Amino acid sequence: MELLEERLVSEMGKSVREATNEEIYSGLLHIVQTEAAKKLPFEGSKKKKVYYLSAEFLIGKLLSNNLINLGMFDEVRDLLEKNGKEITQIEEIEEEPSLGNGGLGRLASCFLDSIATLNLSGCGVGLNYHLGLFRQDFVSLQQKAQPNPWLNKSGWEVKTGKGYDVTMGGKTYHSTLCDLYVTGYQSETIPLHLFDLDTVDESIVHDGITFDKKDIAKNLTLFLYPDDSDDDGRKLRIYQQYFMVSNGAQMILDECVARGCNLHDLPDYAVFQINDTHPSMIIPEMIRLLEERGIGEDEAVDIVSKCAAYTNHTILAEALEKWPISYLKEIVPQLVPIIEMLDDRVRRKFDDPSVVIIDKNDTVHMAHMDIHYGKSVNGVAKLHTEILKDTELHSFYQIYPDKFNNKTNGITFRRWLLSCDPELGKYIAGKIGDGFICESEKLEDLLKYADDEQVLEDLMQIKDRNKVRLAKYLLDVKGITVDPDSIFDIQAKRLHEYKRQQMNLLWCIHHYLDLRRKVQAAGNAADTASALSGEPKVTVLFAAKAAPAYVIAQDIIHAILCLQHVIEQDPVISKVFRVVMVDNYNITAAEKLIPACDISEQISLASKEASGTGNMKYMLNGAVTLGTEDGANVEIHQLVGDDNIYIFGMRSQEVIDHYAKGDYVSRTYYEQDPVLHEAVDFLTSDEMLGCGCSERLDRLKNELVSKDWFMTFPDFEEYSKAREQAYRDYADRKAWARKCLVNIAKAGYFSSDRTIREYNRDIWQVE
Repeated sequence: MELLEERLVSEMGKSVREATNEEIYSGLLHIVQTEAAKKLPFEGSKKKKVYYLSAEFLIGKLLSNNLINLGMFDEVRDLLEKNGKEITQIEEIEEEPSLGNGGLGRLASCFLDSIATLNLSGCGVGLNYHLGLFRQDFVSLQQKAQPNPWLNKSGWEVKTGKGYDVTMGGKTYHSTLCDLYVTGYQSETIPLHLFDLDTVDESIVHDGITFDKKDIAKNLTLFLYPDDSDDDGRKLRIYQQYFMVSNGAQMILDECVARGCNLHDLPDYAVFQINDTHPSMIIPEMIRLLEERGIGEDEAVDIVSKCAAYTNHTILAEALEKWPISYLKEIVPQLVPIIEMLDDRVRRKFDDPSVVIIDKNDTVHMAHMDIHYGKSVNGVAKLHTEILKDTELHSFYQIYPDKFNNKTNGITFRRWLLSCDPELGKYIAGKIGDGFICESEKLEDLLKYADDEQVLEDLMQIKDRNKVRLAKYLLDVKGITVDPDSIFDIQAKRLHEYKRQQMNLLWCIHHYLDLRRKVQAAGNAADTASALSGEPKVTVLFAAKAAPAYVIAQDIIHAILCLQHVIEQDPVISKVFRVVMVDNYNITAAEKLIPACDISEQISLASKEASGTGNMKYMLNGAVTLGTEDGANVEIHQLVGDDNIYIFGMRSQEVIDHYAKGDYVSRTYYEQDPVLHEAVDFLTSDEMLGCGCSERLDRLKNELVSKDWFMTFPDFEEYSKAREQAYRDYADRKAWARKCLVNIAKAGYFSSDRTIREYNRDIWQVE
């Protein structure tokens, strides 16, 4: 500790006790960067390397995670406490890198952590978004998107002095490269390479997140997923994607040549994992660069096909990117002849029009190119992979059965237990040792305490303290008051209709109306309190951002905020039931919400969620899942058994059959179920319209009654019964604690270390 104190004092120029939190953060940042850099592997020490290409890396705050991985966290915490400081206060100084949106980006970040922890040769490749996705504010009970200027406040970026020329739209742009260091647990450090343009100008943004989408030199890396509701927005996404892959491809070739590659043997030196379809242009771009360097067309195609691997993250057809070839001719004309050549090769080999790359409408299907010209296609949960093989990508599976494989997603326990729930992590280590940190299956040793009353009580007390901490965070940072003695029922994830926040909302309306009837039946003030005396106290927490162009998703947020307002105005019901929407959901908020959660809402329509990783994080932190048989919920259910999860709703094949037949009529359910009817009608009630926007509320109601594309209504009754059963079961504290313990003990399978071992065994084969 003395050595650390000396280094910190040297960095700050004053004692730890005298220093401000900002000065301590700055000093620790420099120390951590120095220690992390020492663990960077010598370039060329290993022959083959994996390049993980992703539009998103939702990396979260880095200080505590890096301190844990470097083995310095306890020493730093103790030093600060000795000097009257708290590490939690130092953590609040850090600005979270805004480089991702949801599960896709968080998964990529967990994977980099595991690649480093397992001492595998690899790196991440992405873009350095200045303003991230956006910062979400609530104004007039509606989402307001604002810029999120994190970049100049972070301090973690390391400028490399490297860059490449990239020609797009008839102009050449010179990139700059900065790195974020990703530390492995007691292991190596690997870089996350982030490409940028020095000419990007944050000052062009106005009126929220509006900017000139045509001025590429100034806007290229401003935002992740710029609004694509018009042609300019869609073209900007192509500019971003090509900029990422062209830089990445040039860097890959330079690094491989420096390690001794002669280009003909590139598959012995590199594998590039295409994380969803955003980096798909790496395939034609790498072929183009190889041809420029003297490799013939046939050989270039063969080489790239042995280097590329594709991860599919969606079952939603609209999420499989496809671009009009006219856009590509305008922006990347150098790629069009190559894409046409690749398509011609497919057409000469296969008669099936569903597998072509360029369809009859002159639209380029990026996933089709990935599948034909990659060596591997993987889904991210067992159910997801089977659906891809049986339905969504069945034609391709028939052609390439050996390419298809499953890699169920995982999370890093360093971030999602040791960092965000340190008390629980320390308690578990005290009972079973700390081997589970790197050998996650050892968590199962907790099962020997499944009937130990003291351990069960200890777990519940840890949960109670986490709920108190969340309540304090919400009050201090968000100005929201919640009751930590209530059940915390949480749905925090990207806002999308298939994730069905609207079903959660309808249940909340139903519950509110039910409570209101009980209060009204009491008749007079003396009976009012007793009317709700037997009701469980429940706080329903939502957290989600909606894409700027996703109107219905924003309508759902508005309806939730209106209901929150209506309930807050009720002095009786608000004592036992609250609905709260937390603004600007990010990793920082997730690290507070997840340890405090009692019930984890994972209620997507079966067959629509590829995997989910939030379900794994909540499980690891002792929450019990309320969910459908969708994505990784299926595997969670298999692991924990029927008694430790609440499953409801249609199964995936039933849903798939409904879509195939086109026989689902939402209005029938609306007209036949009086409970559902009442809840839906409340969306446009006087109470909701009194504080809300009639256009938004009317549109949401009409969308549900006339369409309900993600089948909220058929699952509503079962959902309500399962949820209410969970609330009743919660009353038995010991039995509930046992469910929590079983979930923690069985979470070991969902370690990203396991996932990355499987990727490396089956696809990458790097050292």
